[in-house]
Amino acid sequence: MNSGKNYKTLKSKKTKLGNVIELVASSHFTLHNSLIIGVFHGDEPQGKFLIEEYIKNNVTDSLSFIPCLNPDGMQLGQRTNANGVDLNRNFPTKNWELTKKNEFFGGKAPASEIETQFVIDIIQEYKPSLILTLHAPFKVVNYDGPAKSTAEKISEIIKYPVEASIGYPTPGSFGTFAGIERQIPTITLELDETCPVENLIKPVHKIFDLLL
Repeated sequence: MNSGKNYKTLKSKKTKLGNVIELVASSHFTLHNSLIIGVFHGDEPQGKFLIEEYIKNNVTDSLSFIPCLNPDGMQLGQRTNANGVDLNRNFPTKNWELTKKNEFFGGKAPASEIETQFVIDIIQEYKPSLILTLHAPFKVVNYDGPAKSTAEKISEIIKYPVEASIGYPTPGSFGTFAGIERQIPTITLELDETCPVENLIKPVHKIFDLLL
């Protein structure tokens, strides 16, 4: 992506289909800051647009971004990556399990996917103090780990309810991996997919500023 002169690519990796996943941050970025991730699921593209718009118009040393974690899924117009794996079920958690090959398939093994490995490497290397992932369509602020107070502040901005559980089992989820098992405050912001993404810019960018 063209991230502008104030931002640089700290880390990148090619996917199965030859797309590139990037970790983007300012030239003065340091460890222990907030990480914002877009497009875990290829059919939830809102995060990429919202992150790229923020990067175009704001400069901060306190945030890092993965604008699009699943470019293959986005290219194919599907939830999963090019291997048919739901990245949000592929993390090496205590509750990971081999499941049926449907749109929630967690892979043949935990952390089997390039995209999953990329996120794990970033957490190990850059040690984010808080992680926000952008999803759709449920209109809730879900949190894992010690993130309740941050989730409540986000709720005040975007007017979605706070939910500690998404309401169904999520073995191998990123929230369990980062929030519960590593105690990194982790927020899953489920955006309204019926709302034009341009109308989400103001509240979502205000949420990004909250994490500075």
